[in-house]
Parts: sequence; C-alpha cells; structure tokens
Amino acid sequence: MLLRNIEAGLKRVSLDRYLLILILTVVLATILPAQGGFATVLSKATFWAVALLFFLYGAKLSLSATLAGLTNWKLQAGCLACTYMLFPVLALGLFGVSQAWFPAAIGLGFLYLGCLPSTVQSSIAFTSVAGGNVAGALCAASLSNLLGVVLCPLLLAAMLHTSGGAGNPADAVWKIAQQILLPFFLGQLLRPLLSNFLNRNKQATMIVDRGSILLIVYSAFSAGVVAGIWHRLSWSDITLLVILCVLLLGVVMPIVLNAGLLVGMPRGDRLALLFCGSTKSLATGLPMAGILFDTAEIALIVLPLMLFHLIQLSVLAVLSQRSVVSVQAG
Repeated sequence: MLLRNIEAGLKRVSLDRYLLILILTVVLATILPAQGGFATVLSKATFWAVALLFFLYGAKLSLSATLAGLTNWKLQAGCLACTYMLFPVLALGLFGVSQAWFPAAIGLGFLYLGCLPSTVQSSIAFTSVAGGNVAGALCAASLSNLLGVVLCPLLLAAMLHTSGGAGNPADAVWKIAQQILLPFFLGQLLRPLLSNFLNRNKQATMIVDRGSILLIVYSAFSAGVVAGIWHRLSWSDITLLVILCVLLLGVVMPIVLNAGLLVGMPRGDRLALLFCGSTKSLATGLPMAGILFDTAEIALIVLPLMLFHLIQLSVLAVLSQRSVVSVQAG
C-alpha cells in the first residue's frame, strides 16, 4: 500500500519508477562506488552494454519509416535547427556563466548538453498524448539521433575551440564509429531477422535498454566519487545548476513554439517540434560521454544532462496533458 502511494505521488510530479531508480543509482554509487578490480570489470561490462544498447536501437528502428517522414521538410529542418543550432548557441552562453561558479567540467557538461540529439521515446510519447504529429515526431527524433553520433563530437570540438579549449573530432568520431555506429548498423542489417522477436519481447528489450543506462550511470558516478566530485560541489552549487537547467528549458520552449507559428506549421507539427526540439537524450548522451571524456570527469560532465533530463520530462509531461500546449499551439 505504501509503495503504491509513493508511486502515485511520484507520478503526480511526473517522476516515474525508472527515474527514481536512476536517482537511487547515483546514491548507490556515492555510498558504494566501484573500485579496484571491480571497477575494471565494470568498465568492460559497460563497454559491451553500450554496444548492445545501440545494436538493439538499430534492430528496432525502421529506417524506411524514418526516410519516408523526410518529406515534411519544415518539421525536420525545424527540429534539427533547434537541436543543433539553437541549443549549442545557448549552451555557449551557459558555458560562459558557469566558468565563474563551477568546476571546468560543469561548463564542458553544458556544452555537451547543447550538442546532443533529442530524445526518442519521450518525444514521441508526449507528442501522442498532446495530439500532435506522431509520425513526424518519430522521424524527427530518429533522424536527430542518427545524425547526432557524428554531429555531437564535431559541434563539441568546434565550441571547445571557440571557447579556448581543444578537441579532436576525428578521433572522437572514430571511437563512436567503433562502439556505437558499428553495432547500430549491424542491428539494422539484422532487423529483418530480429524485428518480430523484439516486438514480441518488448518488456525484455526495455529491461536491457534501461539496465544499460543504469550500469553506465553507476560506472560514471563511481569513477566520479572516487575522484572526489562531491567535494567539489556544494548544495548551493547544485541548486544553481538546477536553476540554470530550468532557465535553459524556459528559454528554449517559447522560441520553439513561436518558430513553428512563424513558419506556418499546422498544430500537429508544432507540437512535434516542441517535444522533439526542446529535449535532449540521456540514452544517447551517457554512452557517448563514456567514449568522449576522461573517466574521472564524466560524472561532473553529465550532471547538467541528468538534471536537464529530469526537468524536461517533468515539465513536458505536464504540458502534454494540459491546455497550455493547446492554447500556445492551437
């Protein structure tokens, strides 16, 4: 009874069981971080978990359906512009602000957040609940993630160069190609053989998806705890970080909504643009962070992403079910 009451309370604030487990995984890594030989084994397990995760993404994604949706060029161009132009520009601003308050890794985390693709599952789910163009959202989110594994490191390297940092995009893309793109395209090749099996066993594939993410989170925060990340951030730092993430979403959403109105998109497309163009993918961001960044700094780098992810899900879940979206997009 108590568990049901707790879960009902979490749903009222749009925090489901998986997000609660995600938070508890961070707590577990803080109390019992992986160290020594266990950390080595965990690192290898995480490598293969990421490869399996993207193999399943490839096997589940209907590339033909994604390509068919490209004919709606206003929606697709709008989503890509929000994801890979608007967000990076705002992230550069947050990078500048964060330099005065946080460790350098947090600033890098904001840049990384700005370069990531949109979410897939939640964007489509929110679009569906709000009565938007679900097929368009599916295409936009899938295309964003397909391009993101190449565009993300290239954009990040360009912004680091602009901000006085260094980056090696060729090396980053090569690492991603080995661990993410190769399994993804292998999954695409085997999709005709696996799609029926995966459709019949959606619960099992969801467990693998989410289990892989939890493993990555535990590994990243274990390394961060061993490196002393929580000694580098105070509660006031974390509060300010949450405020900056809320401000980022609060700036992006009105721009996205008004951009859809400005170019004359129908209501369904504007809703798809809102839910795809305002979100950033934790499922893609965490695995790529393990490839792109130093292990000891990953926890701080992905902290803005994790906070923004929790905030975007909470806010957009509420908006998808309220008249706010209907009024703005109607």
